[in-house]
Amino acid sequence: MHELPVMNRILAVAEKHARMNRIQRILKIDLEVGRLSDLEEKWMRRYFDQISKGSIAEGAFLSVEWKPVVLACSACGTTFEPELSGDSPSVCPECLNTGGTLVSGRGYVIKSMEGI
Repeated sequence: MHELPVMNRILAVAEKHARMNRIQRILKIDLEVGRLSDLEEKWMRRYFDQISKGSIAEGAFLSVEWKPVVLACSACGTTFEPELSGDSPSVCPECLNTGGTLVSGRGYVIKSMEGI
């Protein structure tokens, strides 16, 4: 249920940028969300619809693009998308080393917005 504070932050950022660009109504917000963010799209949409009522973003379409998890191998530096199922460790496809450093897949960002 951490989607509510996340959506509050997203709405605040969208409204701030809309004001800075003299946008009177936000029509669409494009989000990129990492697979490890623990956000659920249905709750993101539900909370966004609730908290945007009465704001310049009321009725705006929320587009969610899910970004894959990407690791960098700690041995050879190759970046790869690990298997996320099961308990087996992530294995580098180049050198077969296990594990790595998270490059992307955890956060969320407003990619773009449309408004009038």
